[in-house]
Amino acid sequence: MPDYPRLPHELERFRALKNMNIIDTEQDKLLDAITLEARNHFNSKSCLISLITEDRQWFKSKQGLDVSETPRKISFCTYAIAEEEYLIIPDSLADERFKNNPLVTGAPFIRAYAGSILHTGEGYEVGTFCLLFDKPRTFSDEDISDLQRFGAAAEKVLIEGYSIR
Repeated sequence: MPDYPRLPHELERFRALKNMNIIDTEQDKLLDAITLEARNHFNSKSCLISLITEDRQWFKSKQGLDVSETPRKISFCTYAIAEEEYLIIPDSLADERFKNNPLVTGAPFIRAYAGSILHTGEGYEVGTFCLLFDKPRTFSDEDISDLQRFGAAAEKVLIEGYSIR
């Protein structure tokens, strides 16, 4: 049994993600523009559109990160999709779930995380629009609102561009 959250409707979620035909596709210029704008807006180390499969998180868009995927078992985003709307971690070293995570103790040295859930048109949680920081960071209500606004823009592109209605 994995040591990370699993949603009660994982099989349906996986099916919806598979039906998008998006995993391992080329980068998308519109999504890249959104992640670049968000990275600059928040002055974050990285901004990603992360899609969560059965065993990995794959990045459809990435700014400030060289890798294209990581194992799901060490993914912050797999925790985020189990939340209601978003997940905020002001200091990963102070969070029991993440303080020993290899993404915290090693490259990319995530110290703060903010992720807004991305859904299919049917409402399945397929990933996150997320920001990574290399220093602890607090998030104001305005920051959270801006995160959700960027996430909604990315979700709209995903729904319209990858037929996940």
